[in-house]
Amino acid sequence: MGELVWDARCGVGESCVWDAARRRVLFCDIPAGRIHALNVDDGARAWWDFPESVGSFGLCRSGRLIVALRHRVVLFDPEDGAVVALTQPVDEPATNRFNDGKVGPDGAFWVGSMDQWPYSQPTGHLYRVTGDGRIERRSSGYIISNGLAWSPDGRTMYHADTLGPYVDAWDFDPATGGTGNRRRFLDLTVEQGYPDGAAMDEHGHYWSAGVTAGRLNRFTPDGVLAESVPFPVPTPTMPCFADGWLYGTSMRDGVSEDNLADFPDTGGLFRLPVTVRGAPISLFADGGFA
Repeated sequence: MGELVWDARCGVGESCVWDAARRRVLFCDIPAGRIHALNVDDGARAWWDFPESVGSFGLCRSGRLIVALRHRVVLFDPEDGAVVALTQPVDEPATNRFNDGKVGPDGAFWVGSMDQWPYSQPTGHLYRVTGDGRIERRSSGYIISNGLAWSPDGRTMYHADTLGPYVDAWDFDPATGGTGNRRRFLDLTVEQGYPDGAAMDEHGHYWSAGVTAGRLNRFTPDGVLAESVPFPVPTPTMPCFADGWLYGTSMRDGVSEDNLADFPDTGGLFRLPVTVRGAPISLFADGGFA
């Protein structure tokens, strides 16, 4: 069933990332503008606050983090707290913000945007950000861009619209970041679990946080549901393979008082035992950026 490892009470816990070099799991609380870090060996905790929402982030080759704030992307150094602007603000409606993002096998940061509730219009986009600060809009028409993951060989990219609710697959060139042959991978129901954040295992199985169903769903590369794992609280938001476990974030925002009374740990970071490892974690190619 899983265990609570950090009762963080996140409004929207997200962007769970395994930093193997530093033996820590990182995740953010989007509306609080906070990134958390948990050392898996000694349980030490750290966190860093930002002046606006943190939609997602990834690991950099330099040891920094690439962070998607509300409408812009920055580089952040956890050692000294330095923040360097990487992109200009994107041209997005005022009601939009950045959401799910991950570093791809091409060394670029892929990040999507979303229309914040209660508007729920398909005004979101998917962007590719490179180490020189170039940001390119690659796809459009999403209500909540989410669920980014790549196959272990880096040749297939997966991307979801939570309120679509669907997951698409794209052919992907890990050398150039080129995409093509977009096709429907999954259509999902509220009972199965709308697709929130995702992770990829070593066998090419896509693990989707079923945020409306309290489950983590594992799909084979041909889109067959192989396993549906109950999550400790009703609103899982993103799984992450780390050190022999499957960690997962969750959210409190929008959860009824009755559910919060039944599941007071909602918004926390949990872990579940697994017998598979995650696909390789990619690092952002920021080496040439001051």
